[in-house]
Amino acid sequence: MQKQVTQPPARGWWGSFSGGQRRMLVITAGVTLAAGILSVAHANAVLVFAVAGGSLALLAALVGTATDQLGSRLGSGATGVLQSALGNLPELFVGIFALRAGLVGVVQAALIGSILGNSLLVLGLAFLVGGAKHGTQRFTAEAPRMMAILTLLAVAALIVPTITQGLHTPAAGHEETLSVICALVLLGIFAASIPVSLQGGPTSVPTEDVPGERSAEWPLALAALVLVLAGLASAFVSDWFVSALTPAIHVLHLSPAFTGLVVVALAGNAVENVVGVQFAARNKPDYAISVILNSSLQVALGLIPVLVLLSFVLGGAHLTLVLAPLLVVALGLAAILGTIIVYDGESTWLEGLALIGLYVMIAVAFWWG
Repeated sequence: MQKQVTQPPARGWWGSFSGGQRRMLVITAGVTLAAGILSVAHANAVLVFAVAGGSLALLAALVGTATDQLGSRLGSGATGVLQSALGNLPELFVGIFALRAGLVGVVQAALIGSILGNSLLVLGLAFLVGGAKHGTQRFTAEAPRMMAILTLLAVAALIVPTITQGLHTPAAGHEETLSVICALVLLGIFAASIPVSLQGGPTSVPTEDVPGERSAEWPLALAALVLVLAGLASAFVSDWFVSALTPAIHVLHLSPAFTGLVVVALAGNAVENVVGVQFAARNKPDYAISVILNSSLQVALGLIPVLVLLSFVLGGAHLTLVLAPLLVVALGLAAILGTIIVYDGESTWLEGLALIGLYVMIAVAFWWG
């Protein structure tokens, strides 16, 4: 009697996810659903604010994972381009809804806070953890130098309109026009960096699997579906988050500047940037620095100019690049210190502690407004 060979069951879409990805999907769906229920029920504003913020953080991580899956078909360079274009969807929606609510100061602080959080807090944690565990870590300095230069250029574009107004130059009174021009210049530089990224240049993203677990490859249609659903969910959650933002600020006695710089900025990056710290802990500083600095660069070269231009099209308050003086100083200090530290191709735990220390001092300075 011939033994019948049993065919293995076909792997469904759920089987395409790894164990960690399944847990992330379930938790994200649960927290997002909870945020929606609380918002519709007009629950306590602080509770809605906290749950919606957690949902935004999880959705940002999910968008990043889906983007990586799409880009993996085309290489690390394409992944970098896709991440620049799509990786900040939750922050983009938060910015749009906040501008429509007239919260220009919160949006400006959140955008700068996103850059500071990546280039100071997260990079500092990566250096601190990696240095404490492995001693001095060495990395290829060429890519971090290029990213640091592009970040400095973006910082200059953010500072020029502020100085123009503060020094009462002949261009004062034309800050909106100047902000649009600076935004177009940044987008032009971003467009020029795309061919470099596609060739695997400094702004490409490493293809190493997420630490601790081998990443399962998703079917192309599934990756696109997850990205679309996560993007749509981000739009709804952003609306709930912004609606609860002002009442929560009053209840918690937080200043709008501190809320934007720290709370809102970290909500969109917290989960995603844990990966950079994990790479440093595994003694892979090149991957860690690439992931972390690319996050700052995406905000500076992509998200900020897009929001500036959209604010003049979608209605609501206009976003200009005239910043509060303390934001300008904080941004300049972070860019200079970060460039100096990565320029020699080495990192230590003490350098990481210095970056974290600067972030804490800046955050505390905005506590009162």
